[in-house]
Amino acid sequence: MLKARLNSKRLEAGCDEVGRGCLAGPVVAAAVILPPRFKHPWLIDSKKLSEKRRLEMDALIKSKAIAWGISEVSPEEIDKINILNASFLAMSEAVEKLNIQPEFLLIDGNRFRSALSIPFECIIKGDSKLGSIAAASIIAKNYRDGLMTELHKQHPVYGWNKNVGYPTKHHRDAIISYGTTHFHRQSFQLLPRQLELGL
Repeated sequence: MLKARLNSKRLEAGCDEVGRGCLAGPVVAAAVILPPRFKHPWLIDSKKLSEKRRLEMDALIKSKAIAWGISEVSPEEIDKINILNASFLAMSEAVEKLNIQPEFLLIDGNRFRSALSIPFECIIKGDSKLGSIAAASIIAKNYRDGLMTELHKQHPVYGWNKNVGYPTKHHRDAIISYGTTHFHRQSFQLLPRQLELGL
C-alpha cells in the first residue's frame, strides 16, 4: 500500500491533474492533504481503478483528508496560455483552495512552475508512488469525468460520456461531421493532418 506522505512529519499536499491530452473540456487539478498514516488498498493511480471503486475512494478521501481542493482551467484559457501552463495553473489554484496551507507540495510529473511560495518536489509517476498524489488523481478524475458527462447532455454527438474529451475515433469522426464546440481546445490538433488538408 502507498504511504500517504514523503515525510510523515511535514504537512504535505499531493497534487495531480487530469485531462491534459483531451481535445475538449477543461484541465482539472486536485490537491489533497492526507493524514500522515492514512493507507488503503484502493489508494492507487486513478487509471487503475474501476469507476465504482474510484467513486467509493473519492467519498472516503474527502471524508478522511485534512484538506482537499479542486480547480479547473477552461479550454479558452488553455488556448491562451498553452496546456502545460494551464496544468501548472490548475494545480496552483487547487492548492490555494485548501483550507490549510501545506508546508510542502508533491507534484505528479517532472515539471512545475508556480507563483506559490511553497517548496515542492516533482515525482514522475507520483500517482503510483505516494498516497496523497494518488488521492489527488482520484478526485480530479471523478470531478472531470462527471463534468464531461454533464457536457455530453448538451453535445451528445461527441460521446463525451464515454471518451470524456479524449481523441477517440468516435470523437474525431464527430468533429468531421459536426464541427467543433466552444468546449473544444482550438489550439490543439483536433484532427490528423491528412484530414485537415482534405487528403
